[in-house]
Amino acid sequence: MAAMPIHHVQLSRMEEARRQTQRQLELIDRRVLRRITSILPQLVRQQNGYRRGKAPDTGSFLERYRNNLAALTAERQPEVDALTRRLARQVAAIAAFRKRFAPVGDAALPRAEV
Repeated sequence: MAAMPIHHVQLSRMEEARRQTQRQLELIDRRVLRRITSILPQLVRQQNGYRRGKAPDTGSFLERYRNNLAALTAERQPEVDALTRRLARQVAAIAAFRKRFAPVGDAALPRAEV
């Protein structure tokens, strides 16, 4: 009986570590998004407006945007890869832990309320 709370505590710690890793990945995504958003006005300024009745080229703006986004993402890619691998290991460890310590027999069956 005493082993059950210990397993529950250990599982809770493993799940909290997984949530923290997931938050770190989301934080990196938000930082990249915030940086590309701060660069956006500079990219728009480089457009040449209307000249001699010719509309501005939106293709060049999109190309600059994609290039900047790729550069910002590439800066953080090693960190993202490491966190993704860690997250995969944590998910696998949690699944193995649950499988190993799953209730067996009659204890696994839900009890009817009387």
